[in-house]
Amino acid sequence: MSTILFELGCEELPPKSLKPLRDALQASVTEQLTAADITFDSIKAFAAPRRLAIQIQGISDKQPDRTEQKRGPAIKAAFDAEGNPTRAAMGFAKGLGIEASELTTINTDKGDYVGFEQTIRGQATTELLPAIFQTALDNLPIAKRMRSGASRNEFVRPVQWAVLMQDDTVIDATIQGHQTGTQTRGHRFHSPDYHNIAHANDYEQLLDGLKVVADFDKRQMLIKNQVKALADEVNSDAIVPQDLLNEVTALVDFPIALRASFEARFLQVPQEALISTMQADQKYFCLTDKTGKLQPYFIFITNIESKDPNQIIEGNEKVVRPRLADAEFFFLQDQKQPLFALTESLKNRVFQDKLGTIWEKSERIAKLAAFIATLMQQQGHDVNVDETVRAGILSKADLASSLVGEYPELQGIAGTYYARLNDEPEAVAASLEEQYLPKFSGDVLPQTPIGICLALADRLDTLVGIFAIDQAPTGSKDPFSLRRSAIGILRILIEKQLPINLVALVEQAIKGYSDAEGSKIAKMGDTFTQVMAFLNSRYRAMYTEQGVSVDTIQAVQAINPHMPLDFDQRIRAVQAFSELSQASMLADSNKRVANILAKSEVSVADTVDEALLSEPAEQNLYANVQQAQTVVQPLLEQADYTQVLQTLASLDEPLTQFFDQVMVNSEDAALKNNRLALLKQVRALFLTVADISELQL
Repeated sequence: MSTILFELGCEELPPKSLKPLRDALQASVTEQLTAADITFDSIKAFAAPRRLAIQIQGISDKQPDRTEQKRGPAIKAAFDAEGNPTRAAMGFAKGLGIEASELTTINTDKGDYVGFEQTIRGQATTELLPAIFQTALDNLPIAKRMRSGASRNEFVRPVQWAVLMQDDTVIDATIQGHQTGTQTRGHRFHSPDYHNIAHANDYEQLLDGLKVVADFDKRQMLIKNQVKALADEVNSDAIVPQDLLNEVTALVDFPIALRASFEARFLQVPQEALISTMQADQKYFCLTDKTGKLQPYFIFITNIESKDPNQIIEGNEKVVRPRLADAEFFFLQDQKQPLFALTESLKNRVFQDKLGTIWEKSERIAKLAAFIATLMQQQGHDVNVDETVRAGILSKADLASSLVGEYPELQGIAGTYYARLNDEPEAVAASLEEQYLPKFSGDVLPQTPIGICLALADRLDTLVGIFAIDQAPTGSKDPFSLRRSAIGILRILIEKQLPINLVALVEQAIKGYSDAEGSKIAKMGDTFTQVMAFLNSRYRAMYTEQGVSVDTIQAVQAINPHMPLDFDQRIRAVQAFSELSQASMLADSNKRVANILAKSEVSVADTVDEALLSEPAEQNLYANVQQAQTVVQPLLEQADYTQVLQTLASLDEPLTQFFDQVMVNSEDAALKNNRLALLKQVRALFLTVADISELQL
């Protein structure tokens, strides 16, 4: 058992790719070692700005020997009548490098064959490793490779050196066009020269002394701890997005955090703009107070242990000031006119060639949002329809602002700031930001009633319009993010407990594309059908992400509820039903009932003639069905589907007895049809909630 060290030294690797490259390298090497039957105790990957490395400890010296059975021609073809080997047998033996007399007999179900068992000697690990590492490098997820000078070897960045060692000995190989050795390089500024690695186990400790923290995760933890300590000194919390943290970790070998500040006057600018420019352009960590309000500080990570850190701090403050001043300029420039005035330029900005301008979209959003607000009012929600219309008209106004032009991610957010400065009602102002929620899977939902109306109206308008012009998502292509929009609609209606029918919303959205000159939607019926089918198809993606089984989703989809809140209540009821001891039998019985009814050659009646119930088992089932119908009706009116299925679980035993003791397909047509009618009532009871026959229990 020994330790293997592999290191590839490069020019600075792309920071956003460093962690994925490290993970892919380790995964590929691990997979290849396992496939080659080479055992090891542990494997660890390292990644720093100028290196990718793998350290494997407790690795076996060679592959284990293995026995391989070679099967040749059938005995009849291998030997003639006198028992002498034929040309077929001799040719087979020659191919194995043995004499024909050494062949053995292999007995199989298909007959006897000649064969030979040979021992394959395992290769030395050191012989296999160069190819394993080169293959791993070749398979890394690199979008675009480059080569330097006359070299034909390509990699994500030019390669400078390669290390491949077993304990204290070089494994002689050429990787990425470089001869392997034992020399690595330290920090570009603090320790730029080559340094010899005495033993593969010394790698991490040696680099620590050369001002390189090679372990990506360790380096990241150092950054997090330093940032927190500096933030605590000014009683603040640091904003540390994981993507930014990964990128900063990939930019430095030896992280040292420093805190700087900027003028408090910039805090009048929307803090989202300041945070955006400091994070995206400068890779800074911003600080907020305990309420989330931005503070005039930022923390940055330097890659140099400076004798005078103040010079570095002053330099960063000097660099960030013009960027914050730009944001301030755009913010003040926009305030020279009210938010509503910006809507004028939307009349010349195209939303989509066939669907009109952004102003026209704003008008449609206002009308549809007002329709939704009216529905919410009828359900007891406190929402002002006039303010909803106002919010709809202003919903896209900030797209014409200078601030959003410079920081597109501030759409909606800028509108909320400007609406408050213009003394718009708070409900209107807050909704302008909320209209874009949820922005991604698991994101928060709009909180205000008007924000809910705008969020629904915006998504429905886009959904209907894009389907109307035949630009529906195909495969992995979804340029308008319609799948995300559809799930957003469902989530809002479900999680906000809004009993609103999708049919009404989609129909109203389609009507929004009509005006005095006609409709922009040529095939309204087709558009309605396609949009409804698309929305219904999103349930599966949404619920499987929550861990709901596919058969449960299919059981509810089979009855095609049009109200998302109602759909969700049915899902929860079927989930609870699936846990019952009677669930499996009732699911099977429902399948059986569905098959029997489907095969009926005559139309099955809705009512049962009690006088024709001759068998005790069918009389008992009928009595239980009658009782269940009475109990279930008020539960259905309350949408208490869980209790409905709990009640119907009592049909378990009567159904079992019915199928055990009653012949449904009686020769007496009247009896047969009456029994089919009884089963139809059983089936109808379960279908009030879901198609239980879809369950795979």
